[in-house]
Amino acid sequence: MDEITSPAELRELLGAVMPRAATKERAALHPRDRQWIATSPFIVLATSDAEGNCDASPKGDPAGFVQVLDDTTIAIPERPGNRRADGYLNILANPHVGVIFLIPGRNETLRVNGRARLVRDAPYFDDMIVQGHRPILAVEVAIETIFFHCAKAFLRSGLWQPPQWPEDPLPSAACLAKEVQAGITESLAELERHYAPEHYEKLLYRS
Repeated sequence: MDEITSPAELRELLGAVMPRAATKERAALHPRDRQWIATSPFIVLATSDAEGNCDASPKGDPAGFVQVLDDTTIAIPERPGNRRADGYLNILANPHVGVIFLIPGRNETLRVNGRARLVRDAPYFDDMIVQGHRPILAVEVAIETIFFHCAKAFLRSGLWQPPQWPEDPLPSAACLAKEVQAGITESLAELERHYAPEHYEKLLYRS
């Protein structure tokens, strides 16, 4: 085991930052950033608490669900979930967040880093209504850095290329819950009914 323990060791191993990568960060939204956000139906919100315990939460909705409030602020609506609120609790302890915006079929991503706060209500909440659901809170992110990330990870993984997708060896969501979660009292049949698409879709915008 040959562990890297210093920035100097890491830089010696990786080499110098490529010029295009070194200069791509921005502190305010470019019109193309706004266009990307308006086209993105899926994000990953990364947070950590005061002790450094991390969480990465996927969030999705119709394209453009993340609101651009001004050149340096975006807002992410809450949608009904499991109520663990891991990311929200992290933000209360440590406001630093990272957000990755994905567009299906695009191999690049848009990355935003900044400081977040939780907002209970605001006039723009009316613009976040989907299927009658008005969010009960939103995450406002004051942007510190924003940049486009290259396509290499998506090209290597073949994420958007069905012929490259591996055969799925995993059981259903109901089986996974029954097998790995402690304290599950429902039968497998009950869980299968709960996770069935026709039932689960009814819960997307219901608390």
